[in-house]
Amino acid sequence: MQQDTKLIVGSEEWCSFPDLGISAIKARVDSGAKTSSLHAFNLQLFKRGPEQWVSFEVHPIQRNRKTTVRCEAQVLDRRVVKSSSGERERRFVIGASVHIGGQAFDIELTLSNRDTMGYRMLLGREAMSGRMLVDPAESFSLGDLTPTQVSQLYGENNEIANGLKIGLLASDPELYSNKRLLEAGLDRGHEMLFLNIKQCYMKLDAETPEVHYRGGRTLNDLDAVIPRIRPSLTFYGCALTRHFESLGITVLNTAQAISSSRDKLYSLQLLQKSGLDIPTTGFANSPMDTNDLIDMVGGAPLIVKLLEGTQGRGVVLAETRKAGESVINAIKSLRANLLVQEFIKEAQGKDLRCFVIDGKVFASIERVAAPGEFRANIHQGGSANLVKITPEERRLAIKAAKTMGLQVAGVDLIRSAKGPLLLEINSSPGLEGIETATGKDIAGEMIASVERKLNWQAPSLSGNQ
Repeated sequence: MQQDTKLIVGSEEWCSFPDLGISAIKARVDSGAKTSSLHAFNLQLFKRGPEQWVSFEVHPIQRNRKTTVRCEAQVLDRRVVKSSSGERERRFVIGASVHIGGQAFDIELTLSNRDTMGYRMLLGREAMSGRMLVDPAESFSLGDLTPTQVSQLYGENNEIANGLKIGLLASDPELYSNKRLLEAGLDRGHEMLFLNIKQCYMKLDAETPEVHYRGGRTLNDLDAVIPRIRPSLTFYGCALTRHFESLGITVLNTAQAISSSRDKLYSLQLLQKSGLDIPTTGFANSPMDTNDLIDMVGGAPLIVKLLEGTQGRGVVLAETRKAGESVINAIKSLRANLLVQEFIKEAQGKDLRCFVIDGKVFASIERVAAPGEFRANIHQGGSANLVKITPEERRLAIKAAKTMGLQVAGVDLIRSAKGPLLLEINSSPGLEGIETATGKDIAGEMIASVERKLNWQAPSLSGNQ
């Protein structure tokens, strides 16, 4: 190829990807980068025949998170890419036809969230090789676009009209519950951001308090935050949630309510104080109290629980007094906190999960323990079935969530000979088992709860042609 056939490009240029629906995007021309990169978020892998595809969304305009384009492309590869900040990230690689300076050619693009970057696209040297010469002193050598022209290219239909900006504060974007919440928010017209707890950090200052995200992006402009905090990150996750609250950002479950629910002993004390029925429970620190501790809960068999246990882990059935003594003393020797609790034989390995949203039981299931297990737990191989709860069970679940101050809660009950008893309350209940069993859109109802708190209503479509 002769030199005079090459495009002369500046340090930044406008280009487009018609096949992806991207009418215009400003690219940083960077010969130091090997592969081109495109801004993408809410990535979802799916199959189209035997091929792997990925759907994703793009904010094509700098400093504009309302204009959104949804794209789909075949996955060519997944590669580990080292960013300019030195971080290694495994990215999807797609192919697309780029239109620039009156020419069109196919290039490879890695997909990465570039919200914190100055440009929504980076044009690397593989795309430029043999086609372009770079004059770094120039900008828009191939022509510039005004903000009005860019807006006209996308039109009003690509804007989220008055949608909320909601952050999902969690750890794993691939977890079913998190994916469902992101999808539900998008379906209802909102901008959804996945915020990895470990990549958030805070600025405490009387005049300008802030929450920052990886790369220095400020999160103070969020309308709401949905905390989904794993137990191992309770302290830091609650600190972040509390900081969002101090900024006046609406949260779905407060830091105080989450931390209270995570303390099994404290939560049982709060429920007891409100006159709610719980299994007889004991707590002690000295090994010499073991026998009386067992007698407190009616003797063997009994349940021994670690205070830090989650999803059925750290829960042991001691069928005899000797077994109970051994388990309790072994745990105490490790200086771990524990509870002992009466065993409800008539429950037959079943419990109820009531999903409470805004003071109402939105869905409920009966969970059945796996063979050989004593505790109903779908995380440990159990199953979930539709169930009709009694008015008494409904009242107990609602009052328990209210007592803990939780707007959204998974309340676990057990049916005993003396009536329903409260087992525990989960401030970040999983959605997969209960949505699958009931067919209800729980994720959508959680987003609706945020809307109600902010008095948000979807814009009317009447009059739009």
